[in-house]
Amino acid sequence: MSFGSGFVEPRLLEEFPGLRLTWTAVDARVRGSSREVERRLRELSNRYRGAGVVAMRTQPIPHAYRAFFRQVGLDPDAARIPSEAVAVQRLVQGHFQSRDALADALLIAVVETGVPVWALDARVADPSSLGIRVSVAGERIGAGGIPLSEGQLVIADEGAVHAALFGEPAPEHAPGPRTRRIVLFAVGVAGVPAIHLDEALRVASDVLRTA
Repeated sequence: MSFGSGFVEPRLLEEFPGLRLTWTAVDARVRGSSREVERRLRELSNRYRGAGVVAMRTQPIPHAYRAFFRQVGLDPDAARIPSEAVAVQRLVQGHFQSRDALADALLIAVVETGVPVWALDARVADPSSLGIRVSVAGERIGAGGIPLSEGQLVIADEGAVHAALFGEPAPEHAPGPRTRRIVLFAVGVAGVPAIHLDEALRVASDVLRTA
């Protein structure tokens, strides 16, 4: 499996050293998950208890994402980092719920590694120019989606803005029933070793291929 490094706007690197984006592409479809993936989710559900979720924030990777959220003006206790968000969701629901192969792959990746992974339809995303930059006035997420104010951090390529940083991609840019190739990407921050981004992408890719 090969991984690509996305661009990060130079002024963002100056302000946030360690900010980076890693991507890979995989031939896969959005379909139902296998029994093996559902079993894996049940096993992961058993790892989470109330005290463990509270203690997550002291672990190195969650701590790094929490620190970055504060740097960009987000309260991580209100706008939770992805790994804490899924952990709290598990406590509320009682278990990790299987949705489909793609959703389950992204969930398993963040639960097992602490690193969030998102997915784009390769028909509308150009991974060779994918990266993190600052929005300009008048831009929107997707073709006619949420308007952006100037200066927001976004995931974009030469053709479009796909998502706000740490936000979900525009619905029309996310993989759907007609998707045959998926671009997976992970965002790293200072304190998160690059190898963890690679591992998160590898986990998600493996689940997609075997689901």
